[in-house]
Amino acid sequence: MISEFSTNKHSAASLSGEQLREFMTERTEIKSRRRSRVVIIGAGFGGLWAARAFTHSPVEVMLLDRNNYHTFFPLLYQVAAAELEPEDIVYPVRSLARNLRHTDFCLAEVQSIDFANHAVATQKFSIPYDFLIISTGSVTHFFDVPGAKQYSFPLKTLDQAVTLRNQILYSFERAIHERDPNRRRRLLTFTIVGGGPTGVEFAGALVELIRGPLFKDFRRLDFHEVRVVLLEAMGNLLSGLPERLSAYALKRLHRMGVDVQLQATVNEITPQSLKLKNGTVIPTETVVWTAGVRGDPIAQSLHLPVGRNGRVRVLPTLQLAGHPDVYIIGDLVHAEEGGQLLPMLAPVAMQQGTAAARNISRQIEGLDPLPFQYRDPGTMATIGRHAAVATIGGRMFTGFPAWIVWLSVHLYKLIGFRNRLVVLINWAWDYFFYERAVRLILPTMQSRIPDERAESAPVSATRMNIYQ
Repeated sequence: MISEFSTNKHSAASLSGEQLREFMTERTEIKSRRRSRVVIIGAGFGGLWAARAFTHSPVEVMLLDRNNYHTFFPLLYQVAAAELEPEDIVYPVRSLARNLRHTDFCLAEVQSIDFANHAVATQKFSIPYDFLIISTGSVTHFFDVPGAKQYSFPLKTLDQAVTLRNQILYSFERAIHERDPNRRRRLLTFTIVGGGPTGVEFAGALVELIRGPLFKDFRRLDFHEVRVVLLEAMGNLLSGLPERLSAYALKRLHRMGVDVQLQATVNEITPQSLKLKNGTVIPTETVVWTAGVRGDPIAQSLHLPVGRNGRVRVLPTLQLAGHPDVYIIGDLVHAEEGGQLLPMLAPVAMQQGTAAARNISRQIEGLDPLPFQYRDPGTMATIGRHAAVATIGGRMFTGFPAWIVWLSVHLYKLIGFRNRLVVLINWAWDYFFYERAVRLILPTMQSRIPDERAESAPVSATRMNIYQ
């Protein structure tokens, strides 16, 4: 052992040639036996799946995140629609880390990265690394629409979902006492910007919340005044899915009573209205923004090669050019396959996390990293009770079969047995009794009770969660 040499009366310089060779060989062997440290920034789908993939690798993993929980984002809209509680879709990161060998967690916010000296700087300390995986996710993209950041309600973090739920429920509480019919209709008009999966799913869930529990709760309201509007700038919903599925989603939402407007580009949002590019003005105090996301701004602060939508360009192996020990995955990475930009979806992040971990293991073994290849498991979206669209393995499903597939996949992917059980019970309760038990207006970091005397709606805070 080196410690034995160091306590010996002879120094390394006084050793014979054979002893020196033995000393250096043993030192090299000990160094090679030291586990490489992998630092993963972000405990989202990409970061968590990367940590899982290191279970049998000779590394120690440090997982960093500014939150101590992992959020199951595909069900975030159900928190906003009062179908699930926030704790139903989150899971403590430390509970996940303790089941992974040689993995630890640190609650911290990254301030900077010293690529030259292989260190990640947080608010209070610096963490050295041998390999680094950056998986900080994405933030809401407002496309520089005037008033969107100030007056709309994004749906990207857990706190934002609770804030939006508060806004919806409180709008009904205010409307039942409002004598001015114009302001009452404005309070009861809910506008969703963005006809992608989140916008479509939230529109369907919101209509079911309004037609079911809220209809029974607010019997003195005229529900003919309640309006749910879905705006999409493109010519079809769920762009990227086959036209048949898009048409089904449009037809289904129309049947549910959603006012779907295609080729409707938002021009401005004010506290009391939304203005379209064609001149149409929609009086509303609740604008839900699901129109798009962009890579986390941390990429620009680190002066990384940012491309479209704030996403970082990388090598086919997911390595940062010029830094073979740094990998970027998930929503933050600009990765193409077959000339097409990979979507910002959970399956992409999960597969990239696994691929990055495998490549690091290959590098430790002295092998070259392999290019990332995405295997599309399919895409699906639910549109309320008994209705969904799905494309799996080149086959398309609509209606009840797609809905069953959607329920099964999301329940299976949800982390934690307790969460699966609670979500299943909530879904069953809602399905059989047309009731939602979480219609609570709760205080959050981002929301405040609006002033009844003011003419403006409550402004949602714009603080973004860095690590998705």
